[in-house]
Amino acid sequence: MSRAKTSLAALAIALAGVSACATAPDPDAQAAEQLKAAVAEAMKPATPEEIEAANNADPLTKANFWSKEYGKDAENLDNALTFAEALRGIGSTERAVEVLSEVLVIYPNEPRILMPLGRALAANGNQLGAARAFEQVAVANPDRAEAWAALGTAMDQLENHQGAQVAYEKALAIEPGRASTLANYGLSLALTGDLAGAEAKLRQAAALAPADVRVRENLALVLGLQGRFDEMQKTSAGYAPEKVVEQNVELLKEMIQTDNGAPSPAVSTASQVAAPETAKEAPPAESTGLRLRRTGG
Repeated sequence: MSRAKTSLAALAIALAGVSACATAPDPDAQAAEQLKAAVAEAMKPATPEEIEAANNADPLTKANFWSKEYGKDAENLDNALTFAEALRGIGSTERAVEVLSEVLVIYPNEPRILMPLGRALAANGNQLGAARAFEQVAVANPDRAEAWAALGTAMDQLENHQGAQVAYEKALAIEPGRASTLANYGLSLALTGDLAGAEAKLRQAAALAPADVRVRENLALVLGLQGRFDEMQKTSAGYAPEKVVEQNVELLKEMIQTDNGAPSPAVSTASQVAAPETAKEAPPAESTGLRLRRTGG
C-alpha cells in the first residue's frame, strides 16, 4: 500500500473515533434531562378528573391536594382561593389567612380574596381585621348585600351595634329576603334593648327560614324577655327538650322580676348570659338552651 493510501486510511480511522466519541451519550447530561422532564411533569396542573376526585375526598386529602397545586403556582388566584377554603375545612384558619394575605399582595383589593379573608380572620378571632376586609368589599361594591351583611356581623362582634345595624339596613335594601341578615339584625337590636324591633326582624326571618332553629331560639328568647312566656314556650316547642324550655322560662322570670317596683335591667343581663355562640362563656346546651345565636351569612 502506498504512503498516500496509508495516510488516508489512518485519517478515516481517526475521524471515525472522533465521531464515535461525539455521539456517545453523556451520563450527566442524560440525568439532567431526566430531572428536567420529571420536574416539568410534577409541575403540570392537575387534570379535571384529579381535581374532581380531590374535591370529593375527605377534608384532609382535599387540603393536601390543593397544597400541592398552590405550590406549583402560588400566583394562581383560583388555586389560592380553593386552598384557603380547604384549609378552613380542616380548621387551619391561621394558614388560610396567610395564604389569602400572600395572594392579596399580587391582586390588591380583589373582592374574591377579601371576602374569604374576612371570614378567615373572623374565625381566627380577629374581628377588627375582618371588619376592615368586609368594608373594603362593601365600599368597592356597594350593591353587594353579602359584604354589608358580613360587615354588620363583624361590627356587632366589636360591640359597635349601631354601625352594625346601618350595615344590615344596607344589605336588606339590596336583598330584603336575606333571612340570615334579618336574624342577625334582630339579635343586634335585642342587644341594644330594642326588643320590639328585635321581635319584628326575627319574625320576618322565621317566616323566610322556618326550619332555622337558631332563628326560633332567638325569637323565643326575645319573647321571654318581654314577659310573654306562653309564646316563648310555644315558639320553643318542637326543637328543644321540654325540660330545657321550662328552665329557660324560669330563668327569664327571675331575671325580669321587679325589685321594689323597679324593673330589673333584663336586657342588659340577658346580653351577658345569652351571649352569641362565639362568646367564650355561652352556657352549655346541656344545661340550658338560653342563648342568642348568630346565623351564617
